[in-house]
Amino acid sequence: MRYLVFLLITGFCTVAAAGQLLDKNGVPVNTLSNAEQLAGWQLLWDGTTTNGWHGARLESFPKVGWEINDGVLTVLESGGAEAAHGGDIVTDKLYGAFELTLEFKITPGANSGVKYFVFPKTPNTKGSAIGLEYQVLDDEKHPDAKKGVGGNRTVSSLYDLIPAEGKSVNPPGEWNQARIVAKANGDVEHWLNGARVVSYNRFSQAFRALVQKSKYNHYDNFGQIPKGHILLQDHGNRVSYRNIKIREY
Repeated sequence: MRYLVFLLITGFCTVAAAGQLLDKNGVPVNTLSNAEQLAGWQLLWDGTTTNGWHGARLESFPKVGWEINDGVLTVLESGGAEAAHGGDIVTDKLYGAFELTLEFKITPGANSGVKYFVFPKTPNTKGSAIGLEYQVLDDEKHPDAKKGVGGNRTVSSLYDLIPAEGKSVNPPGEWNQARIVAKANGDVEHWLNGARVVSYNRFSQAFRALVQKSKYNHYDNFGQIPKGHILLQDHGNRVSYRNIKIREY
């Protein structure tokens, strides 16, 4: 029994094998508890392989630019040039109504993002694939935090559209938890470290008006498609992800 750690989570048991990576609370990383499984959660990344993911503009996973090590998926530094190394990665599957949780850890001055409702066939444009974006950013050191309108390019914001409010952010080198809730009626929420920081309806006139004033105003049906990929962005900076989980509604 010295090779097993038993952790009680909401009345259910999670088992960690010897050598299993644990978070700061002693909970196994990249695993599902019995309670999560019964609630319909699935691992969106298994912690060891590239299964379920491919390059946004590739048929397979990028051969360079991404690293899997000790249960962590990391986009590597490539000089700050967007999509100049491995490029964005997206889920093989398309998602509509869902709840997504993950942890991210940035390096000083880093920029990345978690996109959702990404177009299944990305328009033939340069740069990152197109979709709604949960911003992942070092607000203190990356210049993009000062651009946009009213802070709508800061961490956990709906990028270039709605600024996050009431957030508490752990500094570079520490893990933060992101959560995105997208319901069938169009209601969407961004959460950061247990606090809701953004709320909107992607089918509303108010949302469409924001899009018309943003960098996305020339994309038809931006944010309106019924299903799309989930994307982790390569923006040229080293950013790590783990504990990527999803449940569909």
